[in-house]
Parts: sequence; C-alpha cells; structure tokens
Amino acid sequence: MGTTKTGMRSQITLIMLIGATLACQPAKEIAPSVEQQVSGTHALLQAVSVVTQDTVWVSGHDGTYVRTTDGGTTWTAGVVPGADTLQFRDVHAVNGSTAYLLAAGPGDMSRIYKTVDAGTSWELQFVNDQPEAFFDCLDFWDADHGVAFSDAVDGAFVILKTNDGGAAWGRLPAASVPDAQEGEGSFAASGTCLSISGDRHGWIGTGAADTARILVTRDRGLSWHAVNTPIIGGDAAGIAALAFADTLTGWAFGGDIGNTDTFTDNVAATSDGGSTWTLLDHPTFTGAIYGASIVPYAPSPSLVVVGPGGMDYSIDGGSSWVSLDTLTYWAVDFASPRAGWAVGPRGRIARVALYQ
Repeated sequence: MGTTKTGMRSQITLIMLIGATLACQPAKEIAPSVEQQVSGTHALLQAVSVVTQDTVWVSGHDGTYVRTTDGGTTWTAGVVPGADTLQFRDVHAVNGSTAYLLAAGPGDMSRIYKTVDAGTSWELQFVNDQPEAFFDCLDFWDADHGVAFSDAVDGAFVILKTNDGGAAWGRLPAASVPDAQEGEGSFAASGTCLSISGDRHGWIGTGAADTARILVTRDRGLSWHAVNTPIIGGDAAGIAALAFADTLTGWAFGGDIGNTDTFTDNVAATSDGGSTWTLLDHPTFTGAIYGASIVPYAPSPSLVVVGPGGMDYSIDGGSSWVSLDTLTYWAVDFASPRAGWAVGPRGRIARVALYQ
C-alpha cells in the first residue's frame, strides 16, 4: 500500500501545494536560529507541547515537567509528587494551567497524570495493569476527547479513549482495531507517534515489526484501520513521529532506532489523509528521526525534524533538508515561524526560529 519515489513527482507536487495552505501570514525571509535556554533541570527532556508563542510545557525523565509562560525567558521545573522514578515521554498542554503527562514503561510504570492548576497539584488518572503493555503516546482533539496508545499485547493493540478529560479512560474493543504484526508497537521517543487533526481524524505510527504502518481513525477514535508505509521496518525500526497539517496532508518520520550511523528510508508524506504514502529524502543527519513538527503560518510548507544526530529543516514539504544544529534532540514543536522549541538530554531546551 506504500509507494516509492519512482514516478511519484506529481504526488509530491500535490503535497507541496496543499501544504502551502499552512501559510496565512505575509511571506518572511528564511533566517534560522537556535538559542539555548535555561530549563532548571538536568533530566532528559523527551516531549514538548507548545500552546502559544509564550506558553510551552515540556516533560522528561525522573518525573520531571517544565513550563514557561514568557516564551522561554524563564522556565519553571518541577517533579510530580511520587513520580520521580517515572519517564514522562509525552505531554499534551491544553493551556497554561491544564496539561496531561504520559509516563511510559512496562506494567504500572505506564501512567497518565493531569493538572488543572499549572502543576501545583497532579491527579493520577490512569495506571496500566497489564504487565506486557507499554504506553507510547497520547493526544487530544480538544480538552476532553483524547486517546492513548500502547504496544500490542498478545497480538492486539491497546488503545485507550476518554470523552471526559481523562476522568475515565476505557480500552477500545478488539473489533475496533486491526490485528497487530508480531512484536508491533511504537516508539515512545517524543510523544508524537500519535497525531490528531480536525475533530474526528487521528493517526498512529507503528514500528518494531516487518512493516511500518499507520493506524487511521476518521470517527474520533472509535475505530481504526491499518495502512502500510515505505518507511523502513524491523525489530528496532519504524515510525517514531507524525505531523499533520490538516486532515489530508501529513508526514511520517522514523528510521532504525538502533543504528545511528547510516541513512535509511525514514521520511514519507501523504496527501490523502494517510491512505497512501510517498517516500521522500532523508535529512542530512544519520540515524533515526525521533521528533518532528510542522512550522505553522510559514510562507511555504516547512518542517523541522530532530534526533540523536541533530536538527534539520525543510521549506519544501520534506523534498530537501538543511542542517540546523548537530546537538542531540528528542522532540520539537512550533507555535509560529519565529517560535519553536526543541528538547533533549541533560535538560536541554532550545528556542528555534526558522523565519524572520
């Protein structure tokens, strides 16, 4: 069901034309910059959720979360009480006061927390009770309706859904999700293996199996179907990050997580909501892509990707890539062409601008 570069130039052109709808401000000059900021923690930071150009939430290991409300001039770091052994590999921020944290790990190490008072207190909403489950990512259509995804257990994917802001999380019945390949799951790298758009559409990228696939929903998570992609598959390979501009236009990123020294087929794009995928060029850095973000309001379809090998940007919908930094990053998210943030090891947070 996936496709390759050969004979697909027209599809790439269509992707770029649709992606251009991201631009809703006057054109700006390309002027990339990376400014390191002081996070207030030395923990590995693994996910970032941008609310506005001023308000950003970050999550990481050792039960850590970090928050700014002034565009990163100052960051406030904290540890969720009783969670200092957990790895918060995903964060979803609703606003400056409300955010969800997903802890990834085997068995009861996978949990979901929520705050409604900017981190003053945290509610433990969900504790995984299946020893073989390992939750990777979560996302929301709005403040109340969201899903969380785990690696498959006994050949069946574990997808949770909430309709009430996490007061209750319920597992979807097996008939609502496709069968998993042997060993199939996802990578809890940056919290972006799950992407949501509009009020009904969502996508999950998978890996650790023969074929890297996309699980697609068009009914707000009630049912899912699987689509093959041309991204490299294997025991430690597949899709680690997704980025969708709308319900039709999106990108999938990943690679061989265990191999940091080679280039692989690790970028693909769709212009039909995930039904078909076109392989695009890899970034300039070797190894896998852990995190990715669309740059909203850019004058052309612009993307930033990160991984252990560095940070790249594209201003042509992923057809070509330019190096932006060589430091290691795990996740990236943008509010505007002037305001994005990338996070990584040892408390690393960098403010990234792509355009003037």
